[in-house]
Amino acid sequence: MSRSPVRESKMIDTPAGRQAEGPGWFVVNMADAAAIDTPNAGHAWTFSPAEGRFPHFGINVQVLNPGEPSAKYHAEEGQEAFLVLQGEIRVIVEDEERILRQWDFFYSPPWTAHVFVGAGEGPSAILMVGARNAGEGLIYPRNELAAKYGGSADETTEKAEEAYAGWPQPEPARKEWPPPLGGGR
Repeated sequence: MSRSPVRESKMIDTPAGRQAEGPGWFVVNMADAAAIDTPNAGHAWTFSPAEGRFPHFGINVQVLNPGEPSAKYHAEEGQEAFLVLQGEIRVIVEDEERILRQWDFFYSPPWTAHVFVGAGEGPSAILMVGARNAGEGLIYPRNELAAKYGGSADETTEKAEEAYAGWPQPEPARKEWPPPLGGGR
């Protein structure tokens, strides 16, 4: 088998930080990387190229303040894994609520319903990694626990636009890394 070498992607500076301009390998420091900010839902570094996203998996570091949900309560056909890097995160998973602290790891097999909410005394950071959905497998079940934090769809749906109705759109933003210290172990 032969292959052509994979070229390094050119890094570009944007108002939100540094991003890869296109396909190829790259290195970027969190302190320099482009971020996105969603009012009342934290901010995240997605590391994705300026145009598009990684095709096989998603990866980001999301920072949440106490009470901020990371998303809407959902279950999807791809597996996901999460590692708390700083602070405390509340996970609502299959109608149970748990507090995760720094270095706690949460594995979510396919179709596990979940959402994260910032907890503790200050900002928390969580590394999120997941398989890209190969098909249409995503559902947003109505969940009362998640709804207490604004992290549930009003009604069970398979449509993101319905689940996120009224939710602010993420905007490119330059953010500080590391975030100010919050609670933790």
